Amino acid sequence: MKILTLLIAQNSLLVLSGLLILTFILWFFWPRKGLLTHISTLIRNNQRVLLEDALKYLFDCEYNKQTCNMNSLAGNLNISNDKAGQLIERLNSMGLITLKNQNLLLTDTGRSYSLRVIRIHRVWERYLADETSIAQADWHKEADRLEHIVTHEDTEKIAALIGNPVYDPHGDPIPTIEGDIPELKGIPLNQLKEGTSARIIHIEDEPRSIYEQLTVQGLYPGMQVYITDVEKGKITFAANSDECTLTTLFAAQITVEIAPESNPITPHYKLLSDLNIGQQAEIAGISPNCRGQQRRRLMDLGIVPGSLISAQLKSASGDPIGFRVMGTTIGIRKKQADLIFIHKTDNHD
Repeated sequence: MKILTLLIAQNSLLVLSGLLILTFILWFFWPRKGLLTHISTLIRNNQRVLLEDALKYLFDCEYNKQTCNMNSLAGNLNISNDKAGQLIERLNSMGLITLKNQNLLLTDTGRSYSLRVIRIHRVWERYLADETSIAQADWHKEADRLEHIVTHEDTEKIAALIGNPVYDPHGDPIPTIEGDIPELKGIPLNQLKEGTSARIIHIEDEPRSIYEQLTVQGLYPGMQVYITDVEKGKITFAANSDECTLTTLFAAQITVEIAPESNPITPHYKLLSDLNIGQQAEIAGISPNCRGQQRRRLMDLGIVPGSLISAQLKSASGDPIGFRVMGTTIGIRKKQADLIFIHKTDNHD
């Protein structure tokens, strides 16, 4: 009896093992839904992401009139030279690039492909900036992820929803559906001389570490600047009545357009945070650096051009301050008040 029981147990174990093996095989090789299919899809997607990132980089080099070779491509994509070489062979075989004296050049097909990816990236980056509460430093990273997974149809719906923007929040032009894009213009901020007036037209969002520090300074495309001092290794300028000093490395990440000498740009706005208790002012506008939900909230509270606003009372800690606008007293923190432009309407100091 014990032998029979043992044989039955062994047979049951064999049957169970066979079923487990069969289940694993089916799970691994099942058409369209098996693990092998998912692994293959992941590999293909990773290869496509790498290919599209390479095309974006090549277009960026072309747009900025810089040369690109295997080493610079490998460095930008953070891959080995061997992997970069394989990628170049694939791009070449697909007719997306050509090679000339070891330099990599986009073909017309490759340029069209790269502009489609860039359009998706910049449209979504603008949407993230204007319509969501995602942190400013994360716009680029999230758009980088979305550009490889969203469809062109969804992107065009978003573009129509936000008014078919021409520029992304960093000042980069958004290619049209047809693939047209304006030529590069402007010069780096670090090339300006003392006494020059200019307008910021672009802030480079990579590397992130530098971009985050520029945003902390409250700088944004469209801001007017006036160079007050240029020394070796740093540049000082006035921006919306505030003084800012940057190293030449950081200033090089900012592109500006010089104002004509006959029409110099001078700071002409005060900030709401400059208003003392008892003073009144007229709202001139909200900084373009204030976006998304925060901007909509301020506008809903009556912070719109032409509205009169007065500083009424200060909290125990000094922040926030109670402001009277549109017949209502609202609390606004200094960080928000720094983003609201005003014209003072009284003579109190």
